[in-house]
Amino acid sequence: MPDTILIVVEQREGKLNRVSWETLTAGQALAAETGWTLEAAVVGSGVVSFANEIAAKKVAKVYAVESPKLEPYTPDAFSSALKQFIEAKQPKLVLMPHTYQVRDFIPKLATAMGRTAISDCIGYKKDGGKLLFTRQMFQGKLAADVSFTCDAPWFVTFQNGAFRGDKAEAGTSPAPVETVNVQIADGVIRNKPQEVFKEAKQAVDLTQAEIIVSVGRGIKEQKNIELAKQLAEALGAELAASRPICDSGWLPMDRQIGSSGQTVAPKLYLALGISGAIQHIVGMKGARTIIAINKDSEAPIFEICDYAVVGNLFDIVPPLIEEVKKAKAGS
Repeated sequence: MPDTILIVVEQREGKLNRVSWETLTAGQALAAETGWTLEAAVVGSGVVSFANEIAAKKVAKVYAVESPKLEPYTPDAFSSALKQFIEAKQPKLVLMPHTYQVRDFIPKLATAMGRTAISDCIGYKKDGGKLLFTRQMFQGKLAADVSFTCDAPWFVTFQNGAFRGDKAEAGTSPAPVETVNVQIADGVIRNKPQEVFKEAKQAVDLTQAEIIVSVGRGIKEQKNIELAKQLAEALGAELAASRPICDSGWLPMDRQIGSSGQTVAPKLYLALGISGAIQHIVGMKGARTIIAINKDSEAPIFEICDYAVVGNLFDIVPPLIEEVKKAKAGS
């Protein structure tokens, strides 16, 4: 029998995380290249509906890994449940999205199983019979191809934007779904989650945004951010910024994009007055379409953007807002 690739998808707040679809695309590509069987699992309490959603895609089988103790999420419960499940199924490769939740429990899970994890990967390649996974290093200045020396199962997480979630192939017929009830012993869960802090509820998860308007030092003054806000509102976009804007306190830190902020992959990314330092580019180069407005024709961001507008953003953005509003009014 061929080896198995297992994708562990993430569900939170009643829906599948967008990066889970991207990880599924990666799994499908790996399965096609290796000839291994592709399966998926979703972990939680009452997650069969999520499993059915995944089953519509091109996978051999989907597992709903269930226990009442898996809701709410705790790293102890998730690592215990997945350890039981993975030891029973013995997949060769386990893929997960590189989300905050996965980052929380995967070191515990891998250590409990005496394995290692290659995290935050942006791609993979085959070198003969060996799989290599690509990770960025030194804030994106270098990329390293890393392989496993330990026995399987191997654990890999993929960075947001490394693959296209909309490229996940649909299956010709729904894959079978199996419910697996795991036993989590009393005393395993050592912490009790409290209500989510109000600050956390207000925090922005830019990884889920489809359109982002981002501002850099070219905005000049804090009061000028209002112009970017107007454009974001007209487009139905989230507002974001490069690090200097957040360091100055002009926008909250949860709006920062880059190696020390959030990594995003929206359908559309508008960069206003952002020169394109490598630390910022690392955080947004996975965007499907990038439009950059900068008066410096030599700005590094023009090397990666799809549409380059050389000019003063204060001359360009106001009429752009009006045109967007007209287009929406006419639709």
